[in-house]
Amino acid sequence: MNKVAVLPPSLVLDPLLHSWLLEDIGRGDHTTQSLLLGEISSVQAEWVAKAPGVIAGLPIAARVFQLLNEKVRFAAIAHEGEECQPGQVVARLDGSLDTLLTGERVALNIAMHLSGIATLTRKYADKIADLSAQVVDTRKTTPGLRILEKYATQVGGAINHRMGLDDAVMIKDNHIAAIGGIGTAIAQIHKRIPYPLTIEVETETLDQVEEALLHKADIIMLDNMSLDVMSEAVQIIRQYDSQIKIEASGNITLETIRAVAETGVDYISSSAPITQSSWLDLSMKMVARV
Repeated sequence: MNKVAVLPPSLVLDPLLHSWLLEDIGRGDHTTQSLLLGEISSVQAEWVAKAPGVIAGLPIAARVFQLLNEKVRFAAIAHEGEECQPGQVVARLDGSLDTLLTGERVALNIAMHLSGIATLTRKYADKIADLSAQVVDTRKTTPGLRILEKYATQVGGAINHRMGLDDAVMIKDNHIAAIGGIGTAIAQIHKRIPYPLTIEVETETLDQVEEALLHKADIIMLDNMSLDVMSEAVQIIRQYDSQIKIEASGNITLETIRAVAETGVDYISSSAPITQSSWLDLSMKMVARV
């Protein structure tokens, strides 16, 4: 894949990981502490894939263990975005037994969840890999996990839409209904937003497309249109201004995404790679005492 997935910096990532470790550890890992009784024992372990999929989140999982004990060594055997098969070793760990056991669940949960998203995203991206349209994610994410879930879609081959409401202006159907029309909405927003925020308008009819063009929207979303209407809308937009970007959205599935891409849109946004993904099953196995 030619997409580049950018990891969140530790300044952003570490507070999230701290909170998840605190949630899981609580007042202490009674099982591990009771068994080891302060004994320091170094072990080697492996992470093994139990199903086929696309790996994502290993550097984040490594950080989980490093926050518990900076001496833990986590070596990713599979690269981010690499497809794995059942039984494949995707990472090797070397460190104190208590650290590996205490951090295991949080680290695995992150990697399994993100790998599941990357796996389904890859299926969507592969459907249109030979076409110019690109898969785009949405803001339908798990609260608190958005930055990581959107990282996973990048690993899978998508590009990110807005990270939040402050990234860009998107005038949706409820905005249009509340303010009285696309033209009024764009004119009012233009007076208030900082440069260089872009303005995207959600349209459902050809009349709305023409209104968005007339009032100089930067991006036009074609929402829940039939393929015939969408194709006509693309032609109208291209003839008016070839620089305007076009996004298709609404009920995008693995069965329909290619036909949507063939209408000539630039982007196809879907929440499915995140909201409909299943976790990729990974497990940790101790292999040796050091």
